[in-house]
Amino acid sequence: MLSSQNPQPPIKPPVAQAAHAGPTLDELIARARRLREDLDAARRADPRATAGEPVRRAAWELVGSWLDDVGEQLHELRTAPGPPAPASSAPRVGSAEWNLLTDGAIWSDELYAIFGRPQREGPLTLDQLPSFLPAEDQPALTAAVTGCLVDGRPMDCEFRITRPDGTLRTVRMAGEPVLDDDGGTVALWAMIRDVDEVRHPVPSQRGPGARGRRGGVAGREVERALAEEAHGAPSTGPGGLEVAARYVPAGRSAPLTGKWCDALELPGGASLLSVGDLAGRGPAAVAGTATALGAIRGIALAGQSPAALLGHLNQLLDRGAHPVLASVLCCRFEPADRSLVWAQAGHPAPLLCRDGTGWALPRPTGTLLGAVGDTAYAERTDPLRPGDVLVLHTDGLFSDIPERGVTGHAGDHRLIDLAGRLSAAGSAAECLRLIVEERAEHDRHDDACVLVARVGR
Repeated sequence: MLSSQNPQPPIKPPVAQAAHAGPTLDELIARARRLREDLDAARRADPRATAGEPVRRAAWELVGSWLDDVGEQLHELRTAPGPPAPASSAPRVGSAEWNLLTDGAIWSDELYAIFGRPQREGPLTLDQLPSFLPAEDQPALTAAVTGCLVDGRPMDCEFRITRPDGTLRTVRMAGEPVLDDDGGTVALWAMIRDVDEVRHPVPSQRGPGARGRRGGVAGREVERALAEEAHGAPSTGPGGLEVAARYVPAGRSAPLTGKWCDALELPGGASLLSVGDLAGRGPAAVAGTATALGAIRGIALAGQSPAALLGHLNQLLDRGAHPVLASVLCCRFEPADRSLVWAQAGHPAPLLCRDGTGWALPRPTGTLLGAVGDTAYAERTDPLRPGDVLVLHTDGLFSDIPERGVTGHAGDHRLIDLAGRLSAAGSAAECLRLIVEERAEHDRHDDACVLVARVGR
């Protein structure tokens, strides 16, 4: 039976009886405002930030966003008509598994509470679930479930449910298919998060569009960094990596999404490769990508392993004022023994091309970031050989092409079909060109990021 862990509740505000022992809310709000002003002054004095270093600027943006959120939460406490309900008064996340072979279902205790459904009535089957949604929300759920079970894509959708007492709750459902040994879909596993329980809409203390301007700068930096990495960098020595990466947009009218790919050289000669997809579209998603990427680089430079890195990033996303879901793949390459240590959070596995054959590496377990507050991520190590080619990509690279599609986490057929040509290519940049050209032959309805790493001989 699946189980889930309750995320750590946020720190509770001081109770009214103890208010005389410390500063008032107005004083705390004033302190937060002064601290934000001091932060802006320190940022302007930082030569690395003013010089436009992308990672440095993203880190400043992240800290500023946290301070803004603190100010907004304090303002909400001051203007609220009564004491806010404790965040732990209701469960935030529940889990479910629907078995396609038996039509059975398993729900965690938290999910029953979110739906307001007595456990004696049992879980809803996948066929029954849409009937508990308002009619206008049912198509979104149906499309997301169909894409997950038929095309093998991770699902992420938001909809409302009608509880037995007649109240509506907004929930977010993030899931992925469960595959058998032959790559067939046998079940759907999902985390369902009570969005109403964690969202705190509050009036802004800043001028209109302030957050958008801040995120827009970070978004341009990420887009520019990806463009600059399009041709890759030459290997620096035996066993090193030659890397090429590219952001592949959808149509001109399609909004930007929170997808990224990144390569970072670590102290000691190791390399960190990451690709990810932050839920949402538009400027907010792009801004979130910049802060997430800055956090990944900072945690990696502190010496954390890929699994530990995802654990820290998961807590960061879960405890923010605005909850975010993300899929991430994080790989650390050690040139000394050519080993790849990696972990994933609801993301497609790397494709390995060796001697003309390609396959997706078996995935260690890992849920989507932001779904469960305190969860552990598994990690695995794969030995690589000279001449091996790794392809890391986000969802949407080929999954919108209906005639072939994807096979869940067993690997994308079109990438596997390219394995012979990728192995024979003379550089990572040539591999990247082959992949982009293959994608360009078809209409694209979704954007994607792809990163190719070639092991030196």
